[in-house]
Amino acid sequence: MNDSVLLEKNRAIAIVTLNRPERLNALNDAMIVALRDTLGEVERDTAIRVVIVRGAGNAFMAGGDVAMFHAKRNDLAELFRDTAGVFHESIHCMRRMPKPIIACVHGACAGGGLSLMLACDFAIAADSAQFTLAYARIGTSPDGGSTYFLPRMIGTRKTLELAMLPDAFDAKQAHSLGIINRVVPADQLAGETEKVAQRLATGPTRAFANTKKLVNATFEQPMAAQLDMEIALFADCASGDDFKEGVAAFVEKRKAEFKGS
Repeated sequence: MNDSVLLEKNRAIAIVTLNRPERLNALNDAMIVALRDTLGEVERDTAIRVVIVRGAGNAFMAGGDVAMFHAKRNDLAELFRDTAGVFHESIHCMRRMPKPIIACVHGACAGGGLSLMLACDFAIAADSAQFTLAYARIGTSPDGGSTYFLPRMIGTRKTLELAMLPDAFDAKQAHSLGIINRVVPADQLAGETEKVAQRLATGPTRAFANTKKLVNATFEQPMAAQLDMEIALFADCASGDDFKEGVAAFVEKRKAEFKGS
């Protein structure tokens, strides 16, 4: 692991920081490996109940490192196959991870940065954040799962517009599209993200994991299978201590104290 991605653990909250601020956190090969390894560590740590992904410096992530592409321009096809495959391991990890992931977005969120944000479960953005899918600007099609997530979130026509006419748009527009949850003043971004993270970290972790699993599955299977899955995962939750605590707290008219089990 290298210092292009930093990991901080604060009790039940893991903070993953993209750390190439001098390059607006643009992805290079070392950072892609570090991101995969860091997310894998977070996934395995059972003490972690929520994850924050953020960028150091002036941006969330400005996409791939175009300077690296230029330096290796004679071997780009092979480079993309190798590095995109590792990047996609991170996307798979984020979607299967049984813990909520919050993107804390400021500054530029472009290309692979937008794809990474879309792979998170929640996104909170500063009102000064700027977004663009960007890939067409350098003559390539998108990666990082954006062509999977965006049609499901905003439909095919708008996805094609963002991909083929990759103009920048602001946080207000991103919120109206439904690709971010909240827009806050830049000086309140860290505090608002922490507030949401704390709420999730003290919530019913097993229920959150099963809810995420259900939502991820809904576009991949017929209704009957989805309903069967709802029954199975509700029963799984009912076997845990958090469900018992939730029911008891409701009956006793008090706030539930979930332990994540």
